[in-house]
Amino acid sequence: MKGFFVTGTDTGVGKTLVSAALVHAYAARGERVAGLKPVVSGAVDGVWEDVEILRQASIPPRSREECNLYAFPPAIAPHWAARQAGLRIDLVAILRFLEEQAAGVERVIVEGAGGFLVPLGDGQSFADLALALQLPVLLVVDLRLGAINHALLSAEAILRRGLPWGGWVGNRVSPRPVAAGTLEGLQEGLPGPCLGVLPYQAIPCPQVLGQYLKIPASP
Repeated sequence: MKGFFVTGTDTGVGKTLVSAALVHAYAARGERVAGLKPVVSGAVDGVWEDVEILRQASIPPRSREECNLYAFPPAIAPHWAARQAGLRIDLVAILRFLEEQAAGVERVIVEGAGGFLVPLGDGQSFADLALALQLPVLLVVDLRLGAINHALLSAEAILRRGLPWGGWVGNRVSPRPVAAGTLEGLQEGLPGPCLGVLPYQAIPCPQVLGQYLKIPASP
């Protein structure tokens, strides 16, 4: 399995946008790419927007069932949503699902939910999923005040587990100017490479933003 495991410093930092931009960037090289979000919570009118974005970006496009395994309506932590629904998120089932979806494509972009250590339940978290996958981990950082601390803590948690480091992407979620020293602090404190800094878009377009990414030929 080739690709990235995409995590973020927090929820709402643009993981789905970056994941979809990665899909478009690799597709522009002629690759068949699957954007996958195995666990999602927070539906609007019965639609999980993150899943819709990734399944439509995929080459070829995928059904919701081919993009996502566990979907919970409440916009709360997935493990808690699962508990409220009387369900259990099964890590082995997620791995089997991802292996099945990786068949027939050259690359997968697997997006987590929330931050790197968000629980899945039964004492496991998305960090355990990343460990099982052993895909390079890509960290998405919202370029706001406070980003440096959140990014460095996330990177420390990733590297301490011996996971392959895929780099990081800076994302402007807000139209407000980036706080002075934020980007420089991230560049100095985070291990390279920076795969790109995405501009703010009032109506985000992953295909356009994919052009801002400097992706490696491998992994």
